[in-house]
Amino acid sequence: MTTPGFALSDDTRTLLGLLADKLDAHRPDAVMLEPTRLAQALVFAEQLHGPTEKAFAAEQDLLAAAPRVRDHQTRGEYAALLRVIAEGVSAE
Repeated sequence: MTTPGFALSDDTRTLLGLLADKLDAHRPDAVMLEPTRLAQALVFAEQLHGPTEKAFAAEQDLLAAAPRVRDHQTRGEYAALLRVIAEGVSAE
């Protein structure tokens, strides 16, 4: 793992944490699905900013920071990865 090539905004770090918390709190041993990543990015961005252009930008930044889900990855494993990324470490 290396440091990312871009700096994460405070909003992105917040959203990564919110998503990680939700995945850990609800069925952490279940398989994580890519549609869940996409849907939750929108939900959390709109919770933070309302249905605004700022929410759209925050959603896009979150999706850029949160890697695609890998086969057989659990929600808990993905949550741990999001926390590492929020700390400034890349998964690549």
